Amino acid sequence: MKNKNPIPSVDKAPTTNKAPTINNITVSGLPGSGSTTLLAELKKVLQFHGWRGFSGGEFMRAYAQENGLLDPKTGKLHHDATIYSDDFDRQVDYGMRHRLETEKNWILESWLSGFLAQNIPGVCKILLVCSDDAVRIDRIVNRDEVSVEEAKHHILERAKKNISKWRVMYKKEWEEWVVKTGKATAEEEIDFYKPDLYDIVIDTFSINKQKTLEMVLDALYASRPELKPPTEKA
Repeated sequence: MKNKNPIPSVDKAPTTNKAPTINNITVSGLPGSGSTTLLAELKKVLQFHGWRGFSGGEFMRAYAQENGLLDPKTGKLHHDATIYSDDFDRQVDYGMRHRLETEKNWILESWLSGFLAQNIPGVCKILLVCSDDAVRIDRIVNRDEVSVEEAKHHILERAKKNISKWRVMYKKEWEEWVVKTGKATAEEEIDFYKPDLYDIVIDTFSINKQKTLEMVLDALYASRPELKPPTEKA
């Protein structure tokens, strides 16, 4: 039986897989998984080597604020993707994919950045998960200064709406990038957070943000030793 839950299961997520020479990094994860925190930490470490960071969520939120698309009653909470047209969503998403194909030294953080990076050489695709929903909710409460009930409703409804929209929007890409390359069968439900699509999968419930950062940097330094700080070189 197919999984009808729009929020993907990560019970069998691996810890790490191999990564080739890393020219760019993507960070993906559902709200409260720690993806924006990891982006910020990576930018601090890598900015002196010319690396740049981009948060899809923050970009879209700024766009929504500028264009009056946010509900003033829920302004503290991040909105869902249904307030944008499919064409605008595609424009932003394919803009990220184009960067990964043509440029180097980018850290792109968004719900779909790892999916959008499929089959592009030199991209280290990171998936952050949090196996305890209560922890995710607590993180949203602290980040957005909302009640537990508001955070719970928000992250569940937002994920449901976003993933449902994207499953329709990117059905063709799923077939081309995932099914035809053998990463999923034609019978499988579209799961943008299928661990096999990623190079590094980290459960931030059991691994703190410092260790998460170290795991990603270890992979990067193994691939690009010239980026490793002199004091850490063997």
